[in-house]
Amino acid sequence: MSSNRRSFIAGSAGLAAASIVGPAVAQTKKKLHFGVGPLLPNPDDTKKAYMPLFAHLAKELGVDFDLVATTDWAGMAVAMGSGQLDVAWMGPWGYVIANAATNCQAVATVKYDDKPIYYGIIIARPDLQVAKFPDDTKGKSMSFADVGSTSGWLIPTFYAMEVWKIDPKTYWKYSEGATHAANEIAVSSGQVDMATDFDRNRNAMIASGKVKEDSNKIIWTSAPLPNDAITVPAAAKELGAQVQKILTAITVEQAKTLLPPRYTGFVPATHGSYETIEKAGIAVGKIKAKA
Repeated sequence: MSSNRRSFIAGSAGLAAASIVGPAVAQTKKKLHFGVGPLLPNPDDTKKAYMPLFAHLAKELGVDFDLVATTDWAGMAVAMGSGQLDVAWMGPWGYVIANAATNCQAVATVKYDDKPIYYGIIIARPDLQVAKFPDDTKGKSMSFADVGSTSGWLIPTFYAMEVWKIDPKTYWKYSEGATHAANEIAVSSGQVDMATDFDRNRNAMIASGKVKEDSNKIIWTSAPLPNDAITVPAAAKELGAQVQKILTAITVEQAKTLLPPRYTGFVPATHGSYETIEKAGIAVGKIKAKA
């Protein structure tokens, strides 16, 4: 377990203690514990950007709340899996990992540009000549994100195995474990030749001025991926239904004040919404097929 995940769990000891009695239901629990993954370069930025949404959710549920932001996607899965969270905004792969361990359930999928999908990408230095990917990149340096990331680890690992028929750890000068923000900066500053990311993150970092649009280029794009999941513990069916109703009622106009730019609301979700991610996780050997 990484120090980040240990720190998160230690820092959230109060959450664990409050959750021992079992999954929360809004009518019987006065305070809910919310969590969000590393959607922005640092936890403080993430917490600030997503606080309005969770404040709205808590108000509609009639409860007090606290909000924590994790430092990696795997840490988010650990937090949900260990019962520290009542509602979590999770990446697709993090959700599937947590579901495999605890049967927690997705109740909503966020919309970006009014669609419940996003794309994994591989970015490269602007001067790197790539006519055919991955053929023209053999031997170059490549940074994957942490193993709990959908677009930054799972999907490129799956494509490497099933489509490109390569071992990324030997085909490239390979490293893994970076945040998506670090990957953007590493490529833009010339520290590595290529890195994994997702379109939403690149767009946000360009919009905020953290990287320039021409400081790197996209050399590969995945098929559409189901967007991030709002997740509740397995036994919290009543809470899940309430959360789903509240989030899917958010209008595009409301989303402008409750969500970061370009997020436009939510659609209902079930575990089946993330079937493609689950199949990829099984294919790369990180989770087992359910009996």
